[in-house]
Amino acid sequence: MENFPIINLEKLNGAERAATMEKINDACENWGFFELVNHGIPHEVMDTVEKLTKGHYKKCMEQRFKELVVKKGLEGVEAEVTDMDWESTFFLRHLPSSNISEIPDLDDIYREVMRDFAKRLEKLAEELLDLLCENLGLEKSYLKNAFYGSKGPNFGTKVSNYPPCPKPDLIKGLRAHTDAGGIILLFQDDKVSGLQLLKDGQWIDVPPMRHSIVVNLGDQLEVITNGKYKSVMHRVIAQKDGTRMSLASFYNPGNDAMIYPAPSLVDKEAQDQNKQVYPKFVFDDYMKLYAGLKFQAKEPRFEAMKVMENDPIATA
Repeated sequence: MENFPIINLEKLNGAERAATMEKINDACENWGFFELVNHGIPHEVMDTVEKLTKGHYKKCMEQRFKELVVKKGLEGVEAEVTDMDWESTFFLRHLPSSNISEIPDLDDIYREVMRDFAKRLEKLAEELLDLLCENLGLEKSYLKNAFYGSKGPNFGTKVSNYPPCPKPDLIKGLRAHTDAGGIILLFQDDKVSGLQLLKDGQWIDVPPMRHSIVVNLGDQLEVITNGKYKSVMHRVIAQKDGTRMSLASFYNPGNDAMIYPAPSLVDKEAQDQNKQVYPKFVFDDYMKLYAGLKFQAKEPRFEAMKVMENDPIATA
């Protein structure tokens, strides 16, 4: 198995730009994932985010999770658990409006640090989308504009901790799924692993690296690129030792954004036939469908959207 793609963003500024762009393109086409180093977010910012996130979990969430495990009778399970995940989470919304001030239990310093971190991630996500446009032969900002809708993109962070699990063979940290949205930027624990992606029928570890940002592509980018870039199934394996921290920031289309394959990519894909492979839909309609089918294959979701596109009255 070839090595997991690691992209040094600093190399975009010199003689290795073309080779680095090709590495990004190859990662998008063949992996759906890549890991960024030298991405421009200062290490001290990431260290502070990590310290405060882990401190908040210990202080405010660890005991609640232990009580939930007892309540659900999960300490002594004997059969595989397929209807829940071994994770403790909360969600921060950044765009189109922030809810950080409304989340209980966060102290003021943590709120401010997360606001700053979110702004840096938003900028990085938009830079990455423009790099993808360049590789795809789309005009600059095409993807950003496609995500915009009437109020701008949706952007938020799922803050997760995966505590030690007594039966990791029976309970997943997070069950296998593809992400519904656009582009996802993950700041993950560099000491406790667990994230895996499915490639060529095998589960591959996403290597934990200090101060890296893991990037993966969501279903919407697969649709807009007409399948040239793919979203990929991934999961988190619970571990017996150590609590794994994960901050996944989702840069997604606005609720009313109309998502469809970029016309120039349809022409290239289908050449003379001009055949559109993927459907056209409103992002919010896709999310409503995804909510109940997250842990299933993505292809039936795309097919359901095609049915809606062709006969909206029948599915209204």
